[in-house]
Amino acid sequence: MEAMLSFGVFIGILLAMLSWELLSPTRRLSMSRRQRWTINLGLAALNAGVMRISIGAAAWLAANWARDQQLGLFNNLPVPDWLNISLTLLFLDLAIYAQHVAAHRWQWFWRLHQVHHSDLDFDTTTAVRFHPLEIMLSMAYKVLLVMALGADPLAVIAFEIILNSCALFNHGNLSLPPLFERMLRYLLVTPDMHRIHHSTRQQETDSNFGFSLSCWDRLFKTYCHRSQQPQSEMTIGLNGFRDRQALGFFQLLAMPFRPLYKR
Repeated sequence: MEAMLSFGVFIGILLAMLSWELLSPTRRLSMSRRQRWTINLGLAALNAGVMRISIGAAAWLAANWARDQQLGLFNNLPVPDWLNISLTLLFLDLAIYAQHVAAHRWQWFWRLHQVHHSDLDFDTTTAVRFHPLEIMLSMAYKVLLVMALGADPLAVIAFEIILNSCALFNHGNLSLPPLFERMLRYLLVTPDMHRIHHSTRQQETDSNFGFSLSCWDRLFKTYCHRSQQPQSEMTIGLNGFRDRQALGFFQLLAMPFRPLYKR
C-alpha cells in the first residue's frame, strides 16, 4: 500500500512537471529529450526494480518494527503523534541535507553521486538520475535514522512523498514569476536555487544542498543566492564529463568504478 501510494504520487507529479517544462522552460536543452529521458528514466526504472527485489519499503517497515519494539527516541518519550510526525519530517529533511553534503565531500561517496551531476542538461528527469548503489546507500541511511528516531510510520510515508515531489519540482526546467520565486525560496528549494547546484563551477556545485526546505543552506552557510552566469546561460554538469558518448546508460553504471576525475 505504501509503495503504491508513493509511486502513484510520483508518476502524477512527474507527468505534471514534464508538461509544465514544455509550456514554460528556462533553458534550451542541449541534448534531445528522447536521448536524455531514455537514460534518466532508465536509471529510475532500474533503481525501482533493484529496490523492489532488495530492501524496498525498508524505512516504513523499520518504523513499524521500531514502534512494536518500543525502540527509538519518540517511542520512549511522551510526545503526541502530531509532534512525532512534525519533528520526524524536520529531522529527516536535515539528515538528507547532511547526506548530500557528505556526497560532495567524501571522495568514495562522490564516485556514486557524480552520476547525478554528470547530466549535461537540467530538467525534472535529472531528479531520478542516480546510481543504484547510491539509492541503496541512501535507503540504508534512512532506515537507521528512522529506528533511532522512533519515527511514526505515517511520517516516513509522508517524508518519502514530500522528498520525491520536491526533487522533481526543484530539478524542473521551468520559470517561476520572479517575485513568487523569491518568496517561495524562503521556505522551499526552487528550481532556480537548485540549478545553481548543478553548475560546472565548483563553488556553485558545492552550495545549495537542500532538497526540500531551503533553511538548512542558510543555517549552515552553504547558500548561494545567484550564479555567476544567468540561469539560462550557465553551464550544467561536470567539467570532466562533456562527451555525450561517454554518458550513456551503461557508462553511467560503470562511472563509480573508473578513475576519479579531480574537480
